Order: sequence, then structure tokens, then C-alpha cells
Amino acid sequence: MAAEHSDIDIAPFIDHSLLHPTATQQQLKQWCQEADKYHFASVCISPIWVRLAAELLHGKQPKVCTVIGFPTGATTSAVKLYEAQEAAENGATELDMVMNLGWLKAGKTEEIHREISAICEETGQVVKVILETNLLTDIEKKLAAEVAMDAGATFLKTCTGWNGGATLADVRLLKEVAQDRVEIKASGGIHTVEQALELILAGATRLGTSRGVDLLRQREES
Repeated sequence: MAAEHSDIDIAPFIDHSLLHPTATQQQLKQWCQEADKYHFASVCISPIWVRLAAELLHGKQPKVCTVIGFPTGATTSAVKLYEAQEAAENGATELDMVMNLGWLKAGKTEEIHREISAICEETGQVVKVILETNLLTDIEKKLAAEVAMDAGATFLKTCTGWNGGATLADVRLLKEVAQDRVEIKASGGIHTVEQALELILAGATRLGTSRGVDLLRQREES
């Protein structure tokens, strides 16, 4: 690891993610304990766990983040809005919503804008729009980013992790398009502390990973 990067504390960048379909209540409790212990930015969990996570992290530093329209983005706008509103009522303050990729491919940018802006306006929470960059061309990535920013997104997020992970090229591209108007979250396939540091240096201000504790362990051993 390059010596000039050894002073970067990666813990505050990490959204400690538990999004596996078989996740249990015991795992959720463990994730919340770890997020508090290591001072991660948030726990990123499925909507079913939001209320419990909000109770476990009440008065603590990590935020409660959940996913909306996950992982395909292909639920209806009304369902996404209800899911987002319910999550906010249950205590989530950050919402990672999957863009409707079929609409993007078909050029239905007005529908995408309307869907995102409704969630931003109705919940008032931090909204990270997942672009699923591995399924898009560079032109589509730029278009998706512009629509999301114009609709009120707080973050552009690379991936769900279900169709490949974040790349340095995509983080740099989104950073260039964003021009510091919004933040960038890199998510999916972050296995090493070197990867994490490279993504941060490329412009990511959040890292979505289920391996946060392992990354910190790698950091200590390096």
C-alpha cells in the first residue's frame, strides 16, 4: 500500500451492507454492533430490518440505510414511493433506490425523473440512486447521472452488487459528470483495502460493502 495513503481512515466511508436474502435477525444485530464499534457511516439493510436497526442504533453515530426497488429497479413508481415512505417512517434516513433501467434504455427520462423526484420530495431523506453501471454504456451512465442529479438525488451509486461491482473507471466517470454537485457511492465487489482506497481516491465518498470489518482487519495487518 502506498505510504501516502496510509493515513486515510476508511471506516467513515463504509455503508456496512447486509442485503443477502437469507439474512437473519441475529446477523442484523451483529451488523449494527459492528457499525457502532467501528464507526461506519451506516448499516445498509433490507427494508424488513429498518425498524429494528433504528432501535438498535438510536442515539449512535451510524445511520440506517435501506434499499428501494432492490435489486432490479423494475417495481412500479407507486410501490417504490410507498416503500421509501414506509422506510423513512420506520427510521431509515438514507434510501438507496434502483433506477428503472428498462426506462433508461428506452429513453423514458421524464418517467425516471418523476419517480426519483417524488421519493426525494416526499421523504426528505438522503437518496442514493443506483445506476447499475455494469449494465449501461458510458453514454447511458452519463444520462442516468444527469437525470438523477436533476431529480434531487444526493448520491450517484454505481451498483447493487448483483450484476458485478464498482470499477475505478465508473467512479471517475460519475465524479466527472457530477462536478461535485452530488456525492458518489461505490458498491459491489470491494474485497481488499487497496480497492477501497483506490475508489476513495477516485472520488467515492461512500463504499457499499459487506466486508467492512475484514477491510479494517486488512488495514491493521498491512
